[in-house]
Amino acid sequence: MRIMLVLFTLFFVSASAEEKCERKPGDPLEHLPANIEILTHFGERADISPDNQRVAFMAKSFGDAMLIDLKSRVITCLTCNLPGAAFLRVMHLISGDYILIGPDHFEDIHTSRARDNELWFLSKERGAKPVKLDQKMSEGAAISKKSLKIAFSQTPEQAPDLAPGNSRLIVAELDLSGGSPKLINKKTVYESKDRGCVLEAQDFYDNDKKMVFTCYEPNAAASVMGIDLASGEVTNFSKVPGTYNEPEGIFPDGLYTAVESDRQCQAAGGKRGPGNIDIWKLKLDGTGKDFTRLTYFNDYAGGKASNPAVSTDGRFMAFQVARAGDPAGVGYGILLYWFKQ
Repeated sequence: MRIMLVLFTLFFVSASAEEKCERKPGDPLEHLPANIEILTHFGERADISPDNQRVAFMAKSFGDAMLIDLKSRVITCLTCNLPGAAFLRVMHLISGDYILIGPDHFEDIHTSRARDNELWFLSKERGAKPVKLDQKMSEGAAISKKSLKIAFSQTPEQAPDLAPGNSRLIVAELDLSGGSPKLINKKTVYESKDRGCVLEAQDFYDNDKKMVFTCYEPNAAASVMGIDLASGEVTNFSKVPGTYNEPEGIFPDGLYTAVESDRQCQAAGGKRGPGNIDIWKLKLDGTGKDFTRLTYFNDYAGGKASNPAVSTDGRFMAFQVARAGDPAGVGYGILLYWFKQ
């Protein structure tokens, strides 16, 4: 463990060659504010249980799903009974079970993360093995904290019926009533007709009547979008063209979302995009003006904070410490951010 921490610290000593900006040297983990604590010294892509008692996370990209109890701090492995597990994400279901996302096996980073990415069901029962839901999908999913509703996106790599450059958002329900779990009532709720906006589902809110999603744009930019699932009305909430803003982690009141953003680059410099990001809080009022910065990891050369998830009681946020030069999703430990009550 000590070796891992030393190596991680070294990651931050020097910035990447392309990052010519005025950021501080050092390790952000050594300068944490009082309301942030280290939960684990390894892992990535945290997801908080609906009862806020546990945090699921990935040991590494294309690896095993883990679970930590927030009271005892005991860590257990959810998929170590499956040789060669190559999952990318683990998420809680309201039933206490889990959704896993990833390929059947690792082939190469692009193929396994794109073409072969699919949804799995993992029962909460001890010793259970993942079950395929026979659904290919792109990147992550939106999982309701109140029902068995799920949303995901597809690109032509997972859905050959889509025209080149197109992507779509699909909402479905997970049926656990039979002998084998399955997705039912699938419905395409939004489709993008070009590469100017590649879609990814993120979070349900307003009692599952609405959903925030990411619109990935050219030149490493992204916007925070929202859709009313009844009317189909779509809103751009971030309204900052040419910058990177990816929603991850809805607040329980549905009025705000956590955002991975490069907004601090306006002052700190550095290459914009998913590398130089920190976690911000955005009000979903449609103005795009109410952004509040929550973390300051990107003030340190080579550092960033990413992949936030907000508890259903709004008391805390789980996120990961990461390195600016690494692929999206790669992390080196889970932290807890406690909001002022």
